[in-house]
Amino acid sequence: MIRQIVLGCCIIFGLQVVAQKLPDNFHLSKLDNGLDVLVIEDNSVPLVTIEIAVRNGAYTEDPEFDGLSHLYEHMFFKANKDYPSQEKYMERVRELGISFNGTTSVDKVNYFITLTNDKLKEGLEFMNSAIRYPLFDTIEMRKENPVVDAEFKRAESNPQMLLLWDVQRKMYGDLYSRKNTIGDHDIILTATPEKMEIIKEKYYHPNNTLISIAGDVNSEEVVEMIQSIYGDWESSGFDPAEKYPVPAFKSIEKSEHIILENEIAQAPMIMRGYIGPGTFDDIDATYAADVFSYILGQQSSKFHQEVIESGLARFANVGYFTNRTKGPITLTLMPDPERIEEAMAAIDKHIDMWDSDDYFTDEQLQTAKDLLIIEDEYAQEATSNYVKSVSWWWCLKDIETYTKFAEGMQGVTRDDIKAYVKNYIKGQNNVTGIMVNKEMRETLKVDELFNN
Repeated sequence: MIRQIVLGCCIIFGLQVVAQKLPDNFHLSKLDNGLDVLVIEDNSVPLVTIEIAVRNGAYTEDPEFDGLSHLYEHMFFKANKDYPSQEKYMERVRELGISFNGTTSVDKVNYFITLTNDKLKEGLEFMNSAIRYPLFDTIEMRKENPVVDAEFKRAESNPQMLLLWDVQRKMYGDLYSRKNTIGDHDIILTATPEKMEIIKEKYYHPNNTLISIAGDVNSEEVVEMIQSIYGDWESSGFDPAEKYPVPAFKSIEKSEHIILENEIAQAPMIMRGYIGPGTFDDIDATYAADVFSYILGQQSSKFHQEVIESGLARFANVGYFTNRTKGPITLTLMPDPERIEEAMAAIDKHIDMWDSDDYFTDEQLQTAKDLLIIEDEYAQEATSNYVKSVSWWWCLKDIETYTKFAEGMQGVTRDDIKAYVKNYIKGQNNVTGIMVNKEMRETLKVDELFNN
């Protein structure tokens, strides 16, 4: 696993070369305009992936912009100053033989293309046009608004997503939009080019961006190309995180139960949400959260044996999603419909035991840590995918945090997990929701069960 230590920086040819203890094939620098540049050399195949990651996403959105970081991602692949129509844009994609895509999450928006390494310069110029000079054509936006909204509608066909959204609305209250990547129907469908310009002026600056080039390349040549193409991209002159601060997420004031009735529910589903740690407020707890979730998921765990193997539930999972701040902890349960009350009692019993000294063995703890590290190292086999993990951690905190991932995992102790359980789960206020259809609600007496 990669490890790095920040030692400082030096200036070479107008670049700030970040002097860190990185792997030999990692080359990290910063342009004078604040653009972070990461080159990962991998000569296994004659391809190169160019990725641009921006510290943007749901966490930057107030309700008026709920879901528009995602819409902006779609508009990146539309007309710009150099390719002034969708037809011209796609024509250039075909000429360069580009495979492209983008993603939006709570803390990151990224764009990436893969092409042959002999077309690296053209690929960098292509991405430069898209990131710096989008046109936000009104007609194209009218076409794209319903496309993005259709993704929302597809997600609505998933009972688990519907329940998750309702639970998290209660958890995060008036700051829910800052955890809701998918957005709001009305906001998406009525979005305008003017709103896209607002997002661009707030967040799309070199000093809020990482460009990563991974593949069969020479790092020195790459940095020269980037300097020549992106060097005149003007810094915003401000730190977006300081100018547009994210309001502090509040604790859940009291535990609540909600019942969601929907005909798409084929079986009862229960979800309980807690507000967990983040990379900026408690990085050590995020490692403990990952390890503990993995322990619970092992077939040999007490949780699996007594909740699933016993027949109380067909599915039970405790997950944590890493965010910059206050990431969600979600317990999902699909109980035997005839044993809901018994299954919920078993869950509560296990939560009470989670911080005990003998809830899991030393072997289960070490296995969870080892498997998490193996999964991460296995993901590094494909550089085109690996670079996206690196940039995600850059958005969450910094590259150093990612390169210390194995160290963080291996450092998790039983006491760390006990502290995580105590601080974020056991005895903490939460929101518990159940999704059922009308018939199940009546026959299983759900209202009576959840109001007791």
